[in-house]
Amino acid sequence: MTTGAHSRIRSPTSLPDWQRELLPKIREILESNRHLRLPDSFEIHAWSIMERFCLTIGDPMARGELLDAIHGNGAFRVFRSTLERLRLRDQWHAHREAALEQIARDWLEEKGVPYK
Repeated sequence: MTTGAHSRIRSPTSLPDWQRELLPKIREILESNRHLRLPDSFEIHAWSIMERFCLTIGDPMARGELLDAIHGNGAFRVFRSTLERLRLRDQWHAHREAALEQIARDWLEEKGVPYK
């Protein structure tokens, strides 16, 4: 028995019309080697992005608090609340956006896809 996205595509009777209309294109994409799979969350390494951000913080106390926040249970939640408390949320978002853009550029370059 097939599971996952393929099984949902092979039994479209419960799908709305607009989704059924997309099925031929979805099959083409899944069966073609002309399309590239995007990196998943494990390949992006969100924790490393957080760690690199922490190391950019000039204030040693704030840097230490952030580095402590990214270790242990609930690291992402604790990191977010520490950012809020230290009023570094905007800096974090700018850093994260730049890091994700660089990851995208590197991925496109690796795949030979031009980037504007």
